[in-house]
Amino acid sequence: MSRLATLRRAAGLLNDFRYEQSDPARFYRALADDTADLVGAFSKLDGSVVLDVGGGPGYFADAFRRRGASYLSVEPDPSEMHAGGLEHRGSVRASGQELPFADGSIDICVSSNVVEHTSRPWEMADEMLRVTRPGGVVIVSYTLWWGPFGGHEMGLRHYFGGARAARWYTRRHGHPPKNLYGTSLFAVTADDGLRWARSRRDRARLVAAFPRYLPSWAWWVLRVPLLREVAATNLVLVLEPR
Repeated sequence: MSRLATLRRAAGLLNDFRYEQSDPARFYRALADDTADLVGAFSKLDGSVVLDVGGGPGYFADAFRRRGASYLSVEPDPSEMHAGGLEHRGSVRASGQELPFADGSIDICVSSNVVEHTSRPWEMADEMLRVTRPGGVVIVSYTLWWGPFGGHEMGLRHYFGGARAARWYTRRHGHPPKNLYGTSLFAVTADDGLRWARSRRDRARLVAAFPRYLPSWAWWVLRVPLLREVAATNLVLVLEPR
């Protein structure tokens, strides 16, 4: 993955993030291609069964299928599932905490920017390990609360508290944010994810942990406990189930 993590890639992703609200198709397609490239750096996609936990509107399907993967997705929210108006093939409405798949039935299980949107993220991560075969790959990528994007569309106001940021956003825009703190947005840290991954050593090997949106020469920030919570912005955990 380090060879793909260039300054140009980071700048392109940051630019696309500006369109999350105004042009979600552009934003999600760029994120889908980047996610498929990320997964492909750790496992062969062609011929693999990929499960996307929290697949949302379905923009990721084409990105993975173009690379030869058999793509499945799970999404609990029907309004989110149909937000893009896309045809859903291989999508299941279900909870990430109770995946409707047999043990070891998936080659690659991925979750992109979902952890911060569930109140029980590590139960979901445990389920991802359960359904992935030994020797397969589990990738969990999520936004860090104390980073500049932790508040999502609320911007940097989340540094004054999630509930206060939501109130300020509502007052300014006349409607609540899509990602409502305490309901669909939660404060999750890098330490939370690293602690979970290390506590599962009997079930999976931690292959890699790195900041998703930083160039590889800046990955050292993850080694500094307090700095990583702000500077890493998004943590990627790659595990290989035993």
